[in-house]
Amino acid sequence: MRQHPLGIYEKALPKHLSWPERLALAKACGFDFVEMSVDESDERLARLSWSKAQRLALVDAMLETGIRIPSMCLSGHRRFPFGSHDPALRQRAFDVMEQAIKLAQDVGIRTIQLAGYDVYYEEQDEGTLARFSEGMQWAVERAAAAQVMLAVEIMDTAFMNSIGKWKAWDALLASPWFTVYPDVGNLSAWGNDV
Repeated sequence: MRQHPLGIYEKALPKHLSWPERLALAKACGFDFVEMSVDESDERLARLSWSKAQRLALVDAMLETGIRIPSMCLSGHRRFPFGSHDPALRQRAFDVMEQAIKLAQDVGIRTIQLAGYDVYYEEQDEGTLARFSEGMQWAVERAAAAQVMLAVEIMDTAFMNSIGKWKAWDALLASPWFTVYPDVGNLSAWGNDV
């Protein structure tokens, strides 16, 4: 029996499955948990607006299968970034974050993995960095109040491509509810010693 739980990312499983089917398949394959995806697609972003009944159905599926969903990969901020030049996109970033924290609280997700981008589809500048900082400070305060951990993924762009760069944000935000999600693939792609 292994000592550390082993999980699988939702996107590694067939997309057409219902949550009870997805969790049952993960269990049949020997996994202990599934990481939920809330990416930039409308379909997955819609999960943030699930009804109470939909949230309860997910919790029931976890209890029935014994497979937990302890983490959420929230990459929807790639489409709606805190650092955006567009005020409407920035407002949507705040809405997405607030909804993700509430969903996490309701279904027992402990960690929300954030994409380490100030912007992705726009040009970076001092304004995008300042707005990202403001958004992250707000997000960490909200997550702390909800007792949900935020973990920034080491990314495929130079903005957040090492643990050292994440540490600068850790020092700035100074919260036990803010940590790093050290993606080994992205770390090694940038030549970091893993």
